[in-house]
Amino acid sequence: MEFVIDENKHLNKESQNLVLPALSIGNVGQLAVDLLVSSTRAETVGYLDDPFVLPCVGNDAYCPIPRGYLALPLQAYESSSSGMTLVQQRSPVVKGMMIEYAKNLAEFAATNGKKHVVVLSSLDFGRWQKIDMSSGLQIYYLASTNADGTDEYCEQLGWKRLQEYNPEQRGWKYLTTSAEGNAVQDSSSLFEDELEEEDYYPSLPFAALFSCFKARGLKVTCLLCYCSEGDNIADAFQLAEAASKILKLKPDNFQGGEDEKWVIPFSWQTVYGPPPDMSIF
Repeated sequence: MEFVIDENKHLNKESQNLVLPALSIGNVGQLAVDLLVSSTRAETVGYLDDPFVLPCVGNDAYCPIPRGYLALPLQAYESSSSGMTLVQQRSPVVKGMMIEYAKNLAEFAATNGKKHVVVLSSLDFGRWQKIDMSSGLQIYYLASTNADGTDEYCEQLGWKRLQEYNPEQRGWKYLTTSAEGNAVQDSSSLFEDELEEEDYYPSLPFAALFSCFKARGLKVTCLLCYCSEGDNIADAFQLAEAASKILKLKPDNFQGGEDEKWVIPFSWQTVYGPPPDMSIF
């Protein structure tokens, strides 16, 4: 993985927090990163060129001007006021190469002085075993603070540790071994040909990222929510709010419009296309 810095830009070594999405159902992690980038007025500092991420290109996601500025598969943003770096991922990882991609990201984070990595992602609502909507959307977490994935601060915030995390289960053990460079079995054979119910969670992108960042000695916290495909903007707001809490940001200081603390990304104006032509009714 190569990090290409934009002209006259630099990555702030004092920004020890790194926030990034793990692609999953509903793209909630990516939408949440969009919100954080636009609301903290983070500036583009460069892009990451990785052989395991599929190429793509599009218009700037956050501002209509200057024209001609392009959005790339992996872009890095810096928010000096919030003391964090954000990486937005806009295309999927090549099949079977998720662990290698996660290792590359962990190397990027470690070599650039990051101490705490926050991974934002979503889980399939259909696999939610104990549904409790009494307090609204529930945030789940997985942290490297303790061996069992628990974290005292996350518990104080009212979040629940991902119950399906079991470091002794074969999928999680495989990820740990792979992240440490000692894997002997191909990941595709474990997570596809022989996939069992208990292998679902360790087969997801957030799990590979968690294991590889942890193996590099970085503190990593995965923030997760259950959702379905569809309009997941509300889920993105909840996940972005959770990220601001874990990083102790102050959303009230964000530069949103009247009565709004969050800045809606420019690209969201057409996220679901134009409204229907009312003349057809």
